Amino acid sequence: MNLAIWVQRHGRRRPDAPALADGERVHATWETFAERIAATAGGLRQGLSLSPGDRVAILMRNRPEYLEALFAIWHAGLVAVPVNARLHREEIGYVLNHSGARVVVTDDDHGDDAEWLVGRVESLDAALVAPGDRWQRLGEAPPIRLVDRGPDDPAWLFYTSGTTGHPKGATLSNRNLLVMSLSYFADIDRVGPNDSVLHAAPLSHGSGLYGLPHVAQGAISVTPHSGGVDGEEIATLLRRWSGMSFFAAPTMVKRLTDDLAVNGSDLSHLETIIYGGAPMYLADLEAALDVFGPRLAQIYGQGETPMTITSLSKDDHGAPRHGRWRERMQSVGTPRTDVEVRIVDDHDRELPAGQVGEVVVRGDVVMCGYWNQPEATAETLRGGWLHTGDVGSFDGDGYLTLRDRSKDLIISGGMNIYPREVEETLLRHPGVHAVSVVGRPDPEWGEAVVAFVVAADARNPPRPDDLDRICLDHVARYKRPKEYRFLEELPTNNYGKVLKRELRDRLRAEAERDGPDA
Repeated sequence: MNLAIWVQRHGRRRPDAPALADGERVHATWETFAERIAATAGGLRQGLSLSPGDRVAILMRNRPEYLEALFAIWHAGLVAVPVNARLHREEIGYVLNHSGARVVVTDDDHGDDAEWLVGRVESLDAALVAPGDRWQRLGEAPPIRLVDRGPDDPAWLFYTSGTTGHPKGATLSNRNLLVMSLSYFADIDRVGPNDSVLHAAPLSHGSGLYGLPHVAQGAISVTPHSGGVDGEEIATLLRRWSGMSFFAAPTMVKRLTDDLAVNGSDLSHLETIIYGGAPMYLADLEAALDVFGPRLAQIYGQGETPMTITSLSKDDHGAPRHGRWRERMQSVGTPRTDVEVRIVDDHDRELPAGQVGEVVVRGDVVMCGYWNQPEATAETLRGGWLHTGDVGSFDGDGYLTLRDRSKDLIISGGMNIYPREVEETLLRHPGVHAVSVVGRPDPEWGEAVVAFVVAADARNPPRPDDLDRICLDHVARYKRPKEYRFLEELPTNNYGKVLKRELRDRLRAEAERDGPDA
């Protein structure tokens, strides 16, 4: 199946209905959208001599042309390689080179970088700035028919955020993306043609993926002018577009919760906020529910199984009278309709409820493998299950609680310590705005627990004794941090995930510099 058929169908059925919006303004109707991608597909195939299966990268901030490029690539039978637009030029070059991209579609903000890479990336033939003269000419080519693609043919190379080492390209097929979209309808939300999806998060990752079920159902895709999370802008767009949903990292939800322009506005047009990609701490979630009501749904997923492992539904969020509501709100919900999820030990043996192990997943949504990395593919997909690298456990009702990434686990004196549990505890202190807990090398215990803290008031940070006390009141003594370090902000990547690797590297470098007798 070629996913661009969705645009073609709505172009016939609802030609005059809005399909793409640039802020408050309609950028394209469904008929215009369908015509543009058919012509641009012709330009890609005939004008640039691309063949089915060739890779085309997209390097641009969120804008309507992004979606036109994505669906034109698919209409032409090509493979899309969405690239994080905030990467360094050399990191972008790595993705283009590794994917073997023939063309990169970009915007004015990234045109110089893209042109610089042409000639330096062996496979790369051209950079096209959209909107721009060359892109415009490409869209004036004779339209071509939708190119047939098989269900297992690659459609999207999803490059991981690369918090450690070079990113890997998860190969997502047409089948993967179709099943992901159908699972959205089954587990997250119904979508109708009068609804809208706001792309405040990067289209290259979660927002782009969760935009697909909305395109499938003929909803309006809205890109904000700011290209991100701006409270006043979102409040304005909520007045303009009905049935609005959007994907957001927990840090983005927290910002909107605290933004008077949003939490003081009319939210009747807000349908759903889908959050995921990093832990949502309970205190932040409770504050968000006070503002937005039961409009929140959590997803747990990875690029390798595109945003589809478990979900915590809007009904779950809206049931605070349940006796275990607070416990459930700290979970990531129950397995999605389209996957099997297990917890396994180091020998891949399934563990019963209550026991902690690695989360593994299988189903038609799981990637085909990593692009041109057979060894990494074999390791990650061994036994037919995607090994997520995440550590968690099921409760007796089937709710999955993540403890941490396996690499974030701290082992001190032979005892396993899950940083998130300590972080949740420290966030109970009103003087703690943010915190990240990691292990540092320790000659006696193997690792010692260190908490990096961002104070709510930098002029009056909480005292270590008070932080110790709150830990001793809620977790075992051996989990209490041996040291508290105060920072102005925690290091994060472009999607708001805290880079614990940087914190660990800092501690490791200090240990190596000071030596065992320090």
